[in-house]
Amino acid sequence: MLVTRRHFLATTAAAATCFASRSLFAQQEPQQPEMVLKARAGAASAKITTQKLRGNISVVQGSGGNIAVLSGPQGKLLVDSGISSSQPHIQEALAAISADPIQHLINTHWHYDHTDGNLWMHSAGATIIAHEKTRQRLASPQKIELFHATFPSEPAGALPTLIFTGQHTLQMNGNTLYLEHYDPAHTDTDISVHFADADVLHTGDTWFNGVYPFIDYSTGGHIDGMIRATKRTLATGTTSTIVIPGHGPVGDKQQVSESLEMLSAIRDKVADLRKQGKSIDETIAAKPTVAFDEKWGKGFTTPEMFTRFVYQGV
Repeated sequence: MLVTRRHFLATTAAAATCFASRSLFAQQEPQQPEMVLKARAGAASAKITTQKLRGNISVVQGSGGNIAVLSGPQGKLLVDSGISSSQPHIQEALAAISADPIQHLINTHWHYDHTDGNLWMHSAGATIIAHEKTRQRLASPQKIELFHATFPSEPAGALPTLIFTGQHTLQMNGNTLYLEHYDPAHTDTDISVHFADADVLHTGDTWFNGVYPFIDYSTGGHIDGMIRATKRTLATGTTSTIVIPGHGPVGDKQQVSESLEMLSAIRDKVADLRKQGKSIDETIAAKPTVAFDEKWGKGFTTPEMFTRFVYQGV
């Protein structure tokens, strides 16, 4: 009986260890690209700032893309969720705005720096809203060729559950919100969010304020779509519209107009060089962005990189 008991305990312990290991493995997150891991490491200690805009709308910056916050008795509505490792700092910033709980989250597009916080915000009570293509891309592995990176599909809790195709309207905390799809632009999933009563517009990554934009051709982006999206931004709201870019400081229509001038001029120059039969290397050597580099060329997207984006689309 003693030997049998010892054997029973030994085999039970082994089975428990095996089960625990399998359970732990099952709970592990799919392998993320190195750029996501680095972004999370940096965002864990990044400084989060809050800027009050109009009425009950604020913007929280410092974790991935800019996060718009609409607060009120119907709970908080957020536009984009930032990097997941910033959760404690974002929660602190949200609590300082108001005690209203998170009830809704809108994703402007699928990129991780705008959706990595989806899971924890959903767990906090948010219904996630996005264009149907954003859900499709988040629900399956996506590759960005520029980074040689494959992004795994997101867990069910991080996926949008309220989806739309062309346009969608919400009534929330005294504001009418108009959600509009841009296709293609920065990606094929982009939307803008216009808080009509406050006249505040979140453009997502269809506008990068003060730097050359990243255009993700791997998932449907295109220079001509970026130009069309910028024109639509200028046509939305009024001359006093507050414009929240995907990245960079909060701006206005004049700055958006300057961005349109830059995009259009460089697009035309690159198109002309390509029409002449210039290769991509010859086009880069011609420096078609030189007139704009001092102002726009100091961000993540370098002048050479932006020239490559434009060349690919003309």
